[in-house]
Amino acid sequence: MGRLSTVSPSFFVRSELAGNPGLVAVFSPSERSIPARSHRHCMRVTDYELYAVPPRWQFLKLETSDGRVGWGEVYTKWHFAGDSEPATKNAVDQLLHQYVLGEDPSRIEYLWQAMYRSSFYRGGPVHMSAIAGIDEALWDLKGKAAGMSVAELLGGPARDRIRTYRHVRAHGEDGVSDPAAAAAAEARDAVEAGYTAVKLIPTGGLEPIDTPATVERARELVGAVREAIGPSVDLALDFHGRTSKAMARRLASSLEAFDPLFIEEPVTPEHDRELARLAEGTTAPIATGERLYSRWEFRPILEADAVDVVQPDVSSAGGITETKKIADMAETYDASIAPHCPIGPLALAASLQTDAIAPNALIQEQVILDDAEAIRYVENDDDVFDLTDGFLDVPDGPGLGIEIDEDRVRELAGTDLGFDRSPGHRADGSIGER
Repeated sequence: MGRLSTVSPSFFVRSELAGNPGLVAVFSPSERSIPARSHRHCMRVTDYELYAVPPRWQFLKLETSDGRVGWGEVYTKWHFAGDSEPATKNAVDQLLHQYVLGEDPSRIEYLWQAMYRSSFYRGGPVHMSAIAGIDEALWDLKGKAAGMSVAELLGGPARDRIRTYRHVRAHGEDGVSDPAAAAAAEARDAVEAGYTAVKLIPTGGLEPIDTPATVERARELVGAVREAIGPSVDLALDFHGRTSKAMARRLASSLEAFDPLFIEEPVTPEHDRELARLAEGTTAPIATGERLYSRWEFRPILEADAVDVVQPDVSSAGGITETKKIADMAETYDASIAPHCPIGPLALAASLQTDAIAPNALIQEQVILDDAEAIRYVENDDDVFDLTDGFLDVPDGPGLGIEIDEDRVRELAGTDLGFDRSPGHRADGSIGER
């Protein structure tokens, strides 16, 4: 716990405890750039804590003047490389100090606009991820105050459950003698565990124009997985932005015979202008969006009829408030939404609430269902995140619908966070995508 010192009758400063990087500062609102406003609600945001917890997640807790607590999950950026702090930490501190502490937490759209538009240099992964975690916590607070789920607050759910998938490894760098057979075995295990969809990255790092043998290895891998799961199970392919536009066309043409659910991120966001041409050359649905952070960034690819599935990350693209707007915009272009979610339980709960209210939600990514260490932060784990017939029920409890074990969060904060993402090297020593 950080040390508490009184600043005013209503607010506190929480100082960082030496040696515990899991706790971060909470500032007094005395120098905030916008004044606290008087409205019909008397509840105010008074305090917060941001916890860095294993494996590399950040959980944000907001506290209010009437004793309520709301939780959100901030995307890490940049994965706790070495001993460095995540880039989003300072952004969260500044946004809360400047625009949220002392304010009525029920005014979510107002606070979102304040956090976004008051930044002259706005947008991007750090700014939007910080807004996202705060936004999720505000929705959690509002739902708990009303005794309703976020989906109920936003008009009621369009569905009761959403399909999810399990990731299957390609084993290209695992030293496995037969990567295709290993991937097929993992895919069969997923189906036996109840999944009706899997996702696979079919290649490692690539040359700008790679060899026919590289394409053939991808075909063997994807073909083995498709044979293992049969035609009744969906297979999504994630190119992970590793492919140049030339290799994206070649791989898409070669792999579309296996009827992928979608081909994800065939090029990096810098080259999204190529998506429309790629879409014209394949029958496979095109998906992208985990590295786009607002509706303004999704607009060009939707207007170009370049994608069939958009994949904003609720904890990276401005939270529930912004992701709902992205989903609504995608619906007008007959595009589905499949939210990106490679992090923890709060991000998944926020994603599920968003899926519930989006008529065009297709499928939900997750990485925690089969990881007991990931679920350990959730107190009501028996009631949420249970896979049934390949689907996850939308949590119907108040707010995000999950209960966080704060004692466990405090116990693990700041431990075992290291994650080094080394560059991807090509055969000639140059740097490539990975």
